[in-house]
Amino acid sequence: MRIDRLLCFLRFVRTRSTARKLVDEGHIRLNGDRVLRPSRDIAPGDVLTLPLGNSVKLIEVLALPERRGPPREAQECYRELDPGA
Repeated sequence: MRIDRLLCFLRFVRTRSTARKLVDEGHIRLNGDRVLRPSRDIAPGDVLTLPLGNSVKLIEVLALPERRGPPREAQECYRELDPGA
């Protein structure tokens, strides 16, 4: 699944164009490496670093969602990691 689509489906952004903008500006990291294009593939087990508001979230993708569903459904597809651990 493309990273821009995943961010939208997991409800970190409202639209794919917003996700594309984050990627184009170089703000997203995948397994520690900067993501340079919105078409980058994501698989379960990948770790994403996302700047959201005034904080940074570190998440592990557990499953790829099939749709942009309710928040509870989206939260079952990832888990937040503690950057200090």
